[in-house]
Amino acid sequence: MKHRDTLPHGSGRITAPLPFPTAARPEVADPQLRANLRRATRTIRGKRAQVVDEVPDWTALRDAGAAIKADVQRRLPELLERFEAAATAAGARVHWARDATEACRIVVALSRAAGATEVVKVKSMATQEIELNEALAAAGIAAYETDLAELIVQLGDDTPSHILVPAIHYNRAQIREIFRRRMPDAPPELGDDPHELAEAARTHLRRRFLSAKVAVSGANFAVADTGTLVVVESEGNGRMCLTLPDTLISVVGIEKLVPGFADLEVFLQLLPRSSTGERMNPYTSMWTGVTPGDGPQEVHIVLVDNGRSAVLADPVGRQALSCIRCSACLNVCPVYERAGGHAYGSVYPGPIGAILSPQLTGVADNASLPYASTLCGACYDVCPVKINIPEVLVHLRQQAPHPVAERAVLRALAWIMRSPRRYAAALRAAARLGESRQRRTGARTLRWLPWPASAWTQSRDAPLPAPQTFREWWEKR
Repeated sequence: MKHRDTLPHGSGRITAPLPFPTAARPEVADPQLRANLRRATRTIRGKRAQVVDEVPDWTALRDAGAAIKADVQRRLPELLERFEAAATAAGARVHWARDATEACRIVVALSRAAGATEVVKVKSMATQEIELNEALAAAGIAAYETDLAELIVQLGDDTPSHILVPAIHYNRAQIREIFRRRMPDAPPELGDDPHELAEAARTHLRRRFLSAKVAVSGANFAVADTGTLVVVESEGNGRMCLTLPDTLISVVGIEKLVPGFADLEVFLQLLPRSSTGERMNPYTSMWTGVTPGDGPQEVHIVLVDNGRSAVLADPVGRQALSCIRCSACLNVCPVYERAGGHAYGSVYPGPIGAILSPQLTGVADNASLPYASTLCGACYDVCPVKINIPEVLVHLRQQAPHPVAERAVLRALAWIMRSPRRYAAALRAAARLGESRQRRTGARTLRWLPWPASAWTQSRDAPLPAPQTFREWWEKR
């Protein structure tokens, strides 16, 4: 099937320049950042819990969503072909991109062909992943984010730190200062009231909407049977981008497919409740190809692999491709709440980023991300499509490169545990050593161990083995 069965992945923005512990250290030490994150995530997860409790068949909806996504992964090549045929028949042009470089090249060429010197954008994780804004800028084309949070981040010369709320790391006062400093038409007396800030952004963006020849979007879902693309959003900026320009270019990850239109019934209940804590999205936009005299008269769809075929080949790791980008896992994660999104060094932060980013780039290039978790399982509990994130984290940890000393210790432990006799002897020896240590010092813990065990004791005490093993206790009783 041409190149669509297995598309080799290229490089995108998904790369961690620093190991997670190094990148997280200054973030955790920032009290304002931690306060902003704590306030925002607790508010969102509280709203989510309330609207989820209203749905009597929530468990059945989650099961249905997981089943649909699993079906898509089993039949992805077939569904991609079906989507291409339906979208083409409706007047759209479908382009295939193996990696980020090819996807950017296609979008730049299409924008130039339309005579655009600027484009307006609907919030899209896929375009961030492939670094599309940077590629357009290098070609002399300005890309303007129209989602309020994305606009804040763009004006602040920053990068998003949350899947749903990219500017979650800012408070209102910080946003006001960004607008005053970087938004030329911001009122000089602009305050930090949310209504004032939103009105300033709306006024700033109106000219962009009305003058842009080209818009760029992503898609939350792509319907294979009809060639329909779906975008859900809360502000109306997406609707403006999807209807006003002459040319619309949608950059879509190949995993965004659903087989039929009826499948949207499931996801349009799961997504808003899991993401914003709303019963339904204020704006749900759907478009199929070109309608003469109505909306964009050129519609292009760029289907992007960029490592997804490699993820699909892993029976355990492929669960990550079921993600519908709701961000519920971020809002319950104790690690994300304290470190924030930038610590992950990836477009995809939080628990889902810890399993998706390493797979898209190769685990060796993001070896620390699978360890950016306590394995508490809260992410699995809230995931609307039941991605078993802890299972994938453990799976990826096994693939990550490990220090020589650690591998030697684990091999020795494996040798001991393969034999009941060796294991019992080791337990007895450890118990005797622990008992001897406690008699000498009176302490039940070790405050310091030599390297490499010092990595443990530098932040916590190591408990001594119990003076009596469970086997000995059992035999006596």
